[in-house]
Amino acid sequence: MAEREPRPRTVGVVLAGGVGRRVGHDTPKQLLEIAGRTILEHTLALFEGSPEIDEIMVLMAPGFTGEVERIVERNGFTKVGRILEGGASRPETTWRALRALGAQECLVLLHDAVRPLAEPRIIADCVEALRTFSAVEVAIPSSDTIVVTSQGPHGEIVSDVPDRAGLRRVQTPQCFRLSVIREAYERAFADPGFGDRPPTDDCGVVLRYLPDVPIHVVPGSERNMKVTHPVDLFIADKLLRLAASDVPARSGTALREALEGRTVVVFGADGGAGAEVAELAGHHGARVFPLLGSPGLPRPAGSPGSPPPSGTPDPSETHDLPGTPDLPDAPSLPGTPDGVRVDDFRAVADALARVVKETGGIDYVVSAAGASPGRIDAVDDTAIAETVSLNHLGPVTVARAALPHLRETRGQLLFHAPSRARDATGDGLRSFAGAAVAGLTRALAEEWAGYGVRVNCVDPGRAEATAPPGPPAPHAVARTSLDVLASGVTGQVVDARP
Repeated sequence: MAEREPRPRTVGVVLAGGVGRRVGHDTPKQLLEIAGRTILEHTLALFEGSPEIDEIMVLMAPGFTGEVERIVERNGFTKVGRILEGGASRPETTWRALRALGAQECLVLLHDAVRPLAEPRIIADCVEALRTFSAVEVAIPSSDTIVVTSQGPHGEIVSDVPDRAGLRRVQTPQCFRLSVIREAYERAFADPGFGDRPPTDDCGVVLRYLPDVPIHVVPGSERNMKVTHPVDLFIADKLLRLAASDVPARSGTALREALEGRTVVVFGADGGAGAEVAELAGHHGARVFPLLGSPGLPRPAGSPGSPPPSGTPDPSETHDLPGTPDLPDAPSLPGTPDGVRVDDFRAVADALARVVKETGGIDYVVSAAGASPGRIDAVDDTAIAETVSLNHLGPVTVARAALPHLRETRGQLLFHAPSRARDATGDGLRSFAGAAVAGLTRALAEEWAGYGVRVNCVDPGRAEATAPPGPPAPHAVARTSLDVLASGVTGQVVDARP
């Protein structure tokens, strides 16, 4: 079989020149935050993570290029090579990008910054199509009937109902060989009537001025929506959160690559999911410091002198890593009491400082300690105060104490939402605490993004709701926790997989 020719340089051009009047904001809509990041950040992350993209160029609304520079620096987007001011119109903005690309032939993907939900598959399909075609449009079938209207004596009237079988809704990216789209725009700007009847997209420029160039259609996605109206912000936020919360399961090999040699501190390792996280992380090569959630509790499974929990599946089977050795003895932490209350800042800070003194740094902190008090109408004031202290103040305390260390390693803080009762009793206080931890997760992820520190949360609710059958719920929470630690997500509340 003949070898394929290497593809030309491929540039993703993110068109972010709009202001967003229809959304109802004076700030450019691409700088509005949804799902813990600005819309532009979500879009840039998509192109940054695409192996088909070699370089990214951003065309930004005048006066806001500095904000894009800060976003790029904060996120470490290494593919962003140029940030330019956009023009007064979409065609002018595109033309500025085409001129900045230079004379050398390349593949150009023009994408709306406010389409943050485009899928990696779409980018890959477009780049592949450009091996054969010089112009590529992304489109999806219309599920609605489209009518043509004309002006009647008392308003619009329907004058035609086209067959929707041949109608498509256009999306981006719109993709071209640079020489083709540049020639189309050169002809457009040479046409005195172009400004009076400007096309609504770049493929329309090619169709009008280079009609002999076929425009290939790549299937888009219903998710690849354009954030245009206020309701779109809400929908896009929910879709992005759903996509990010579905963290894929990692293989044993991938987990070992992410965890081997790393230092993991687990608060609340006296049992349940905390103990399971400590054990699984150790099985995958991490140096684990399991800290108990309150004084006087026994050391967790996997620690010196403690047996493994009964019924725990072999992690080598769970993550396809045969031959994984038994968990070594957990590191001892001289001077640390049997338990560390997560609502005691000095105790938490001292414990973390001792870990750093012994290891040189902390890569991951897992906060799994908490209290499950029972029904709100069946507990006294003391139990409620204890619950609020451990489930609300505890995560804040761990976060405060962990930040200086995680900044040094650009590490991750992972919360566990409080576990609900198997019989669904006592869920009021748990839900109250779970909502607080979820909100804290998203807020800290935004606050700490500039430090390179990721913050996430695992909610055990789904796993526990389905047990039995299946593996023990704590082990399911622990498996999901390791997948999150090994991922690149931040600001997400991830349901534990059963």
